[in-house]
Amino acid sequence: MNLLIVKLSAIGDVIHTLPSLAALRRCYPQAHISWVVEEAASDLLADQPMLNRVLVSRRKRWVRDLKEGRNRAAVLREAAAFLRALRDRPYDLVIDFHGLFKSAVLVLLSRGRRRLGYDSLQEGSGLVLNEKIPEDMAKHAVERYLDFARHLGCETSKPEFPIALREAHFRRVSELLAAKTVDTARGFVAVSPVAYWETKLWDEAKFAAVCDRIVRELGLPVVFTGESPEGPIARIRSLMEAPSASAAGETSLRELAALFREAAVLLTTDSGPMHLAAAVGTPVVALFGPTSPERTGPYGEGHVVIRRDMDCSPCFRKACETMECMKTIRVEEVFEAVRERIESRRISR
Repeated sequence: MNLLIVKLSAIGDVIHTLPSLAALRRCYPQAHISWVVEEAASDLLADQPMLNRVLVSRRKRWVRDLKEGRNRAAVLREAAAFLRALRDRPYDLVIDFHGLFKSAVLVLLSRGRRRLGYDSLQEGSGLVLNEKIPEDMAKHAVERYLDFARHLGCETSKPEFPIALREAHFRRVSELLAAKTVDTARGFVAVSPVAYWETKLWDEAKFAAVCDRIVRELGLPVVFTGESPEGPIARIRSLMEAPSASAAGETSLRELAALFREAAVLLTTDSGPMHLAAAVGTPVVALFGPTSPERTGPYGEGHVVIRRDMDCSPCFRKACETMECMKTIRVEEVFEAVRERIESRRISR
């Protein structure tokens, strides 16, 4: 059996699909399973023993280079090679976990015999399918994606997040923290204060105040993570009185997963790193505003979500004049949630 998973992005969405991969592999142990993913999240699937092949779409780079007139011949050759690889197997089953126009195009190009997806016309995605299931938006994304495995008769009672972490990833993290003189003997708290939506961001001065209290009152170092050490991370660190370290922009996704695995807790906004920490079993303290933790909160047990139950929330808006849902989250409650998670983990160990 040849099976193709189509889940292109983003980091959190790819993580949420991993339990479905595990369920499908258990259900079809002899199948050849391919996964097509975009470049930004592809490291999460590298060296994955449950997959036979990872097809990496560099669509964003191809489009950018073509628009800017750079390396056009090379881009066209690379895109053509990707298309040939996509179509070189006769897929018995193609599952579109994405349900968008960009995924529908790939589903159609794959020429799969059985094309399964959600019963939705979002961006026309349902038009290329010949088998559909309802999409229950009241469920967490992990459970929603597992509905495909359930539809196929697969066992889904024990969701797992297979990420191929190697000794090299942990060694890299150890060397990185040592170079920044972070004493990890008693553990450390990872902090991810960034998000793509402005409405998901928390006040930088409040982040700084919580981090100062973690260092001074809990005696644990704080390590910031993100795509770049500049911007919000640099500003928060400049507002702190206590010392801090930053690994932002210095890790691959799997190295970041290894860093989170070593952390006592992750303090974070609603973002991809939140899901990565939850996937590797690290307790998360997550700050939520415009989105729904029931749909996309940290999956599993041992996490704390801090949010305001407001009439307008969740609104799923990327812009807001007041941002009251985030502004009213207090330093004291965030610090206490971090402290409680750390103490709870120490007791459990």
